[in-house]
Amino acid sequence: MFFAIFSMIVLIMIVLIIIVIILIVFEIKKIKLDDIFESPQKRAGKKGEFFATNVIKSTLREDDLLFTNINISYDGRPAELDNVVVNQYGIFIIEVKNYSGKLVGTEDDYEWQKYHTTPSGNTYFKMVKNPIKQVKRQVYILAKYLYFYGVDVWVSGFAFLINRNSPVVSEYVLTDINDIDKVIHNSNRNRLTPKTIEKIASILSK
Repeated sequence: MFFAIFSMIVLIMIVLIIIVIILIVFEIKKIKLDDIFESPQKRAGKKGEFFATNVIKSTLREDDLLFTNINISYDGRPAELDNVVVNQYGIFIIEVKNYSGKLVGTEDDYEWQKYHTTPSGNTYFKMVKNPIKQVKRQVYILAKYLYFYGVDVWVSGFAFLINRNSPVVSEYVLTDINDIDKVIHNSNRNRLTPKTIEKIASILSK
């Protein structure tokens, strides 16, 4: 009787171990497959964000803080912020876009038209998000989010188009390192105190 119970326990343990191993192997393969079948657009987006973050880092001064890939939500509206710079001059959202090809649209359009011509001469068309509209929404959500935690400050937002192919000239569009440095170090704004900066950093680090 004892031997039968013992054998059953051993069998159950073996089955459980096999199940765990199968699940681990499945997850590993799933991760690899996700990497293999990741869309070129998503891959290009990640590459662009990495490049842009390094460009932003190169403009930072001693007391500047940079937060990347921040996920927040206010009143049921989520927002993912590529880069947020916090310093004595304010809070600055920098939304990165690695759109290739020709863009067509206006500052107020919800989406822009993107045309990409291949080396073989074929032209492809698709609709893409207007980053100006996108960053304005992010500014609103971040300002409300900080206010909810007791910080009432002005938030500025900009779109950084890596390929310098914005269809509009706008104060919200950044095209190079000089543009970034200029907007995040504008001394004409009211200064944030070290205490306020510390509180903002604490909130964004949640």
